[in-house]
Amino acid sequence: MTFFENKDPYAALKFPEFRAFIVGNSVFTMALLMQEVILSYEIYKITHNPLALGLIGLAEVVPYICLALFGGHFADTRDKKRILQISLSFIILGSFILLYSANELVSTDTQFHIYAIYFVIFLIGLSKGFFSPAASSLNPFLVPKEVFANAATWNSSFWQVGAIMGPGMAGFLYAWIGLSGSLWVVIALLFVVMACITFIAKKPIPPKKQSHETIWQSLKEGIQFVFKTKIILYAISLDLFSVLFGGVVAILPIFAEDILKVGAEGLGILRAAPSLGAVSTMAFMIYYPPLKKAWRNLLLAIFGFGIATLVFALSTNFVLTVVALFLTGAFDSVSVVIRQTVLRFYTPDEMRGRVSSVNGIFVSSSNELGAFESGLAAKLLGTIPSVVVGAITTLTLVSIVAFKSKELFALRVDKKVGEE
Repeated sequence: MTFFENKDPYAALKFPEFRAFIVGNSVFTMALLMQEVILSYEIYKITHNPLALGLIGLAEVVPYICLALFGGHFADTRDKKRILQISLSFIILGSFILLYSANELVSTDTQFHIYAIYFVIFLIGLSKGFFSPAASSLNPFLVPKEVFANAATWNSSFWQVGAIMGPGMAGFLYAWIGLSGSLWVVIALLFVVMACITFIAKKPIPPKKQSHETIWQSLKEGIQFVFKTKIILYAISLDLFSVLFGGVVAILPIFAEDILKVGAEGLGILRAAPSLGAVSTMAFMIYYPPLKKAWRNLLLAIFGFGIATLVFALSTNFVLTVVALFLTGAFDSVSVVIRQTVLRFYTPDEMRGRVSSVNGIFVSSSNELGAFESGLAAKLLGTIPSVVVGAITTLTLVSIVAFKSKELFALRVDKKVGEE
């Protein structure tokens, strides 16, 4: 049986707590991405400054990176459900602060309104530093081990649905009911997430292993393993730098407002296109997994991501731009599936947590760092030239890694999957 096969494709959905978890995860993703699109559009309307958009990503990633390791430690030693509830409460509080700012202050103190937005984004980054590790570590407690792979597929699929619907709805909501009305929708969705978490029963805390090793020593060992294992190092690095230099999501408001002139509704379509490409490709990969000649496929996927980004940068046609963004999501999803499979089968059991934390900090944070890089580059070079340079940088890095990793082309990840 391969990694993607399953005798019962609905096996994981038979467990009520898992259903509540993936619905909550999807709605959480939808709410935060909806709020992100709304806030980025609001900031750009006020400032017309690309760097202001980049600072959104920086404001979230800095506290996340600082707290993620500690969040993982607390998730292993404290009640995960309670951590999720407390973290989510702070995120909801942030949305109420935004609502107050929009209603009371924007007309008289625009600068304070901008500071309030950045403060709330910072607060979300702090909260996610605890929320994300707790959610990731809670997931395996909700289904039996024999349906882990099926559960992962459904979890990823529901996440992508939220990633599509959130940005897609955001632009239309902003155009129809304004900033305040859109924020009320976000708050309502976050309360739905709280209800889903409440439905999940408290889980036992695994007994702590006796060890004198500090969290920093443990992390150092994980980092050393990553740097010694070429296929993991190259896979993580490629994903990190392709998103860091080739990502364009943060500056989509500029394209929607100034280049394509499609407004908030068009921004929603542009923002949803990559996720739609990703979920469509994931559905295809269930039947045709890209694991045979995995390293070659990974390099081709990231090269395709760079080409699609280049087309996006040079396009002045809305439909072609949407297609290019769709393809960036499609190629990126291939990269994600291969990278996750590589991490699973080349990491020993006793190292999984630490390697995952290294991967999570550097790769999961690449979107926010990439947002800052995109905004800064757009400010310094101009919007279109900055995307062109990013795409060319991605293509160059893929070519260099392909030349330096010739020995990895012979690895057969599909054989490892089949032997599991």
